[in-house]
Amino acid sequence: MDFMSRVAPELKEILTVFPPLSLPEGLEAARQAPAIPIERLESVNITTRSIAGGDGQDMKVKIYEPAPRNGTKLPALLFIHGGGYVLGDVDGSDGDCQEFAQEAQCVVVSVDYRLAPEHPYPAPLEDCYAALVWMTKAADELNIDVSRVAVAGQSAGGGLTAALSLLARDRKGPAISFQMPLYPMIDDRNVTPSSYEITDERAIWNRGNNLAGWRMYLGEHANGEISPYAAPARAKNLSNLPPTYTCVGQLDPFRDETIEYVAKLAQAGVPVEFHLYPGAYHGFELLNPTSEIGKKAKNQYVQALKKALQPQHESISI
Repeated sequence: MDFMSRVAPELKEILTVFPPLSLPEGLEAARQAPAIPIERLESVNITTRSIAGGDGQDMKVKIYEPAPRNGTKLPALLFIHGGGYVLGDVDGSDGDCQEFAQEAQCVVVSVDYRLAPEHPYPAPLEDCYAALVWMTKAADELNIDVSRVAVAGQSAGGGLTAALSLLARDRKGPAISFQMPLYPMIDDRNVTPSSYEITDERAIWNRGNNLAGWRMYLGEHANGEISPYAAPARAKNLSNLPPTYTCVGQLDPFRDETIEYVAKLAQAGVPVEFHLYPGAYHGFELLNPTSEIGKKAKNQYVQALKKALQPQHESISI
């Protein structure tokens, strides 16, 4: 069966109008593409700050807070945008971050990390770690509860989420109480069946783009020994990581590396919840937010975050 015949009917239409991405030659054009307007919610305040990044230089973060705030300390989420380690910025995640802040009643800090190939590994990860450290040190200013700090991201943001959880554990850095690496980009080896299976240019993210994305992200490290902080699928020890929620579409090249990661987490004794969505390709819920499967996937991970950060107000709806 070809790729399009396997796509869920409600997810097909966008693939006929969404311009295919081809890396590396299409990188600059993709970076210049106009942003999709995102509605601002009156129930969420958004502010922009400049903090020190991983190299000590100024780095932008956006902060989302439920409005109005009272004196109660809220849990916090560090959000890491996706884009194959080479695309994206914090502004493109306004919709998700507002929803997380509103539904999970948490303070969200979204980090505008440096991108490859101009800034290959470890620059993006060190920026994320710097944001995590800043967020916890600014707990009084942000009025957050440092015992309830989560990290989340989609795609490359999911890969950085998984890597950051490993790095914070090993550096004995800020404690992360929950991680949500959604359809994460975590394996540079590209040897899984799904990596070979998803080659169609309409698949949003396919084998060709993944090979190019990893080459740009790893830079001079590409031909040497690859650190698990660069590619978390290489990690030998997943013990003592935070409780985890993840999901992936069945037609995502990251399907098998996500499933293997989930299995390794479970074997290491880490509480983990996982969802596989049939007929769904990479980033399907972002591109099809009004579809039934898109709404279901988004609702399930938003509610998972709420359950983790606000356990006394557990509320799951499908």
